[in-house]
Amino acid sequence: MHIDKELDTRGLNCPLPILKAKKALAEMLSGQLLRVVSTDSGSTRDFQAFARQTGNELIDQQAAGSDFIHVLKRR
Repeated sequence: MHIDKELDTRGLNCPLPILKAKKALAEMLSGQLLRVVSTDSGSTRDFQAFARQTGNELIDQQAAGSDFIHVLKRR
């Protein structure tokens, strides 16, 4: 999987990871992939809702230790 942009939001709590992802996606081209790394346990649910509301596709979500990794595809 080719990641076009990566965003480290470790240590930030909702809604900051979502707001930073929204800003990053706005600067990207359609079809590009954004990887967001977060330590907020609620981010899994938050990114699912964000993808539904914005039309961006949630490609992958996984937990790796204390990190939660989300991959979004720009609509």
